Amino acid sequence: MNAHEIDYQIFGEEMQYVELELDPQEAVIAEAGNFMMMDEGIKMDTIFGDGSKQNEGFLGKVIGAGKRLLTGESLFMTIFSNELQGKKRISFASPYPGKIIPIDLTRFNGKFICQKDAFLCAAKGVSIGIEFSKKIGRGFFGGEGFIMQKVEGDGLAFVHAGGTMAKKELHAGEKLKVDTGCIIGFTQSVDYDIEFVGGIRNTVFGGEGLFFATLTGPGTVFIQSLPFSRLSSRIHQAAPQGGGKDKGEGSILGGIGDVLSGDNRF
Repeated sequence: MNAHEIDYQIFGEEMQYVELELDPQEAVIAEAGNFMMMDEGIKMDTIFGDGSKQNEGFLGKVIGAGKRLLTGESLFMTIFSNELQGKKRISFASPYPGKIIPIDLTRFNGKFICQKDAFLCAAKGVSIGIEFSKKIGRGFFGGEGFIMQKVEGDGLAFVHAGGTMAKKELHAGEKLKVDTGCIIGFTQSVDYDIEFVGGIRNTVFGGEGLFFATLTGPGTVFIQSLPFSRLSSRIHQAAPQGGGKDKGEGSILGGIGDVLSGDNRF
């Protein structure tokens, strides 16, 4: 194996974290901001790219890291290495309520395609790159954008999903229609496209967006029930305007009650 072979355990139900066990000289890579805790003796380094190609030279590393900017990620990743004798443990946490999904790349022919913000961490040696869509319509209307992330190699990677995770095994030719934001990822054998919802009433009044993502088998698809974009949108809608406290929430009168109580000042 090119990637380091690591053991893991996932803790929690709705706010999960994954604990990885590192043997001496084993290491993991992670996006900035996902670290939770670690044993003494684990060394942390910031690197260009994912560190999967040790002999690509400085220019190659800069180019590889620069590609990450296309997915909205940082130029840098963090590598955590066990520098001492004996097993050491390190943990990474999901950034919002949901599930952490282990992806054994050896079971998916060495490649898994996911949303650009789904990656959590992986064994050192796993490559984190970008996946260009072959159809321009996906880029304009897909929600996930023209570019998605690809995780390649023969080790373990971990992605996170919002809410509850659904795993679907699609047969050859079987099609699944999904809200574009609800896709976590899928295997490379799955064909991904965009389909117009259709109908004037659906388009104007439906409230579900103009397009579906269509996923056609064969292959494995992972779906999330609560995309972060949907969660943040509901929080923004519920937030009181102007930063003040909304005392009308939950009352029958709502905002009118604020006027009657004198809370709204003109």
